[in-house]
Amino acid sequence: MLILISPAKRMRSHVDFLDAKGKPPFLKQSKRLLEELKTKGLVEIQHLLHCNEGIAKEAMQQYQSMDIEYGKVPALLAFDGIQYTYMRPDLFSDEAFCYCEQHLYILSGFYGVLGSMDGVCPYRLELDNPFSASFCKNLYAYWKDDLYRYVTAKDSCLLDLTSKQYGKIIKRYQDDDVRIVTCRFYEKEPSGLKEKGVYVKMARGEMVRFLAQHNATSPEVMKEFDRLHYRYYPKYSDEQTWVFLRDPVKE
Repeated sequence: MLILISPAKRMRSHVDFLDAKGKPPFLKQSKRLLEELKTKGLVEIQHLLHCNEGIAKEAMQQYQSMDIEYGKVPALLAFDGIQYTYMRPDLFSDEAFCYCEQHLYILSGFYGVLGSMDGVCPYRLELDNPFSASFCKNLYAYWKDDLYRYVTAKDSCLLDLTSKQYGKIIKRYQDDDVRIVTCRFYEKEPSGLKEKGVYVKMARGEMVRFLAQHNATSPEVMKEFDRLHYRYYPKYSDEQTWVFLRDPVKE
């Protein structure tokens, strides 16, 4: 089983306690994107990233100064968002790091797909940003089925803990002999089941931590997940989508 997760927009430029062990598998493709990004002006970058001027300036500086061959921060520790805060990889045991190195992959608009210990540089580029160039109309078209073929060559069972924008670049190419289980975290409200972004990100991070601690090799282990007041509900689940509901917190 491989676990797929999304990246975060914020990134760390260094960590003190663990070095990267390898390089991203699609560096050649990332270099081509970087060459194009280096040609863009501040206004273009601001439009591309849907961000303010300050963030666009920072992104432009990253593009211009990036030495992509020598990313030093392991991908698992490089991203700094809610999901990663609740995953808490900086507190992982050696066994948990070993588990993630074997089972956890991060999808990326810029790098394509990252192993947990692949060395990366800080960047800013989401898979659904309106990137276009002479060689592609958008990033989904650029990566085609490369990411899907890469992960399924390693394992035919995928656990999708990504956001929809990242998950669809895998699911659109699914073959009959590949099993993909998507994990959804909901709140039960009078109007129905609702996803709340912050809680979903928290739960995804906790789920990765839970699976690593249990050395999980099949999705079935997820059914025992009981953190952040979430529980598995077979009533709302099917073979492809497993639903976890957050029980109301009792005062």
